[in-house]
Amino acid sequence: MDMITDNYVGFSTSAKGNSSFQAFSPLNNQNIPGDFTRATAEEFETALTLAQKAFPVYSALPVEDRAKFLDAIADEIMNLGDTLLERCVLESGLPLGRITGERGRTCGQLKLFAQVLREGSWVDARIDKAQPDRQPIPKSDIRRMLVPIGPVAVYGASNFPLAFSTAGGDTASALASGCPVIVKSHSSHPGTNALVTTAIITAAKKTGMPDGVFSSLYLDHEHAIKLVEHPAIKAVGFTGSQSIGMTLFNAAVNRPEPIPVYAEMSSINPVVLMENILKSKKDTIATALTGSVNLGVGQFCTNPGLILLEDNETSKNFLSAFAEEFKKSVPATMLNKSIHKACISGVKELFEKDNVSLVATADLSANQEKTEAQPVAFSISADDFMKDKSLSEEVFGPVTLFVLCKGISQIVEVLESLQGQLTATIHAEKEDERNLQPIVNVISQKAGRLIYGGYPTGVEVCHSMVHGGPFPATSNANSTSVGTAAILRFVRPLAYQDFPEAFLPEALKNSNPLGIMRLVDGVLTRDKI
Repeated sequence: MDMITDNYVGFSTSAKGNSSFQAFSPLNNQNIPGDFTRATAEEFETALTLAQKAFPVYSALPVEDRAKFLDAIADEIMNLGDTLLERCVLESGLPLGRITGERGRTCGQLKLFAQVLREGSWVDARIDKAQPDRQPIPKSDIRRMLVPIGPVAVYGASNFPLAFSTAGGDTASALASGCPVIVKSHSSHPGTNALVTTAIITAAKKTGMPDGVFSSLYLDHEHAIKLVEHPAIKAVGFTGSQSIGMTLFNAAVNRPEPIPVYAEMSSINPVVLMENILKSKKDTIATALTGSVNLGVGQFCTNPGLILLEDNETSKNFLSAFAEEFKKSVPATMLNKSIHKACISGVKELFEKDNVSLVATADLSANQEKTEAQPVAFSISADDFMKDKSLSEEVFGPVTLFVLCKGISQIVEVLESLQGQLTATIHAEKEDERNLQPIVNVISQKAGRLIYGGYPTGVEVCHSMVHGGPFPATSNANSTSVGTAAILRFVRPLAYQDFPEAFLPEALKNSNPLGIMRLVDGVLTRDKI
């Protein structure tokens, strides 16, 4: 199929600007033919105006119509076939198997949100019936539910060109909630964006969605910030670096009307290895931990970048086993030149620190011309780690740091010194459990997801998942960007007091035409009133 390299301003393609760029393939270190045109100020404003006009129409559609739209997007993405997979591999440098799996996840979460819409209880409908005879003051009829907030700006992520980008979780959850979406395409994979955008627009037209329900723009830095500042935008979804995330956050809170920014930014995802588990499963953990550090060339936001263990003979034996396994790691191509450069710089800084020791690096050398990353693991004493705050900063890539602690109390102390995290992990045996409670108490305050006996890489898309955490893991610890609860980011509560039945939304009507679970006078029920 022919790739459209223009902006999608609603249902229309447009390329009025003079500024363009080409995609770059990290696989062959070359530009990919085809010019993508950056949006002009006029195209930018038109897309936002269309989104504003689409919002009251789209948000008022029956939930079944929105569900069909989400299903259709998933179907149209699958209809792109190998064309999408091949382009995504070329632009990201990620292997075909990984991209195929990511496509499945992307389509799966779209269909999961369609199921959420059909079930309907996510609107959290609550009804307190009137009590006109109540003394000394009559009680009004009050009904409450969640409603969409308005157009949402979504910034595509570099490390998940499908699942966290054009039709990824932010877009899926915003569209599910009833909010139009404007995507700022990531410059690392514009062709992938173009193909997925075509699928979304095709689905929108087939299911009768309003023009402006979705737009995709190639923006320069100035307009990327202006997108957050525009009064039409009511919320922002972002996955990327802390510096860019905070730039967007600051722009959002300094608007005349501040808006929420759901930015996933930085996490080193501490892993605690207790002594008895290292005695019984030393080799198993060495192999699995090596795989987790290297998964996706270490470019997962849940990469285990910090490993805590007691400094004793058991840990020395484990580190020897880990080193032998880690040496088998294979250097691999990173997503783009800037990410590769930052990884090389972070590793260089660790090598230059006198109190940091090398545990292991891959036996094979990285090919710098292919922007390959060299897997590397370091170690440091807990005392030295806590003296240097820079050691708790993320190095995005296949890199991890072992922190050797004097005992359980110092493991707790190191954990207390950390900022917010997406995840925290514990590996322990039954014999270790008497020492775990202080650790659990700390990580419960530090992370959004706690893992026991597993590894943080790999985020299941399901109803109970939390992919978020205290700052700087995210800019809003009250939310998740993965799982069905992500829909709650793009809604607000609205109460109706003493409203006539005719003007109430279906979710709040006496007859409960949607058949959803509702809290009526404090009791969950599907019954009519």
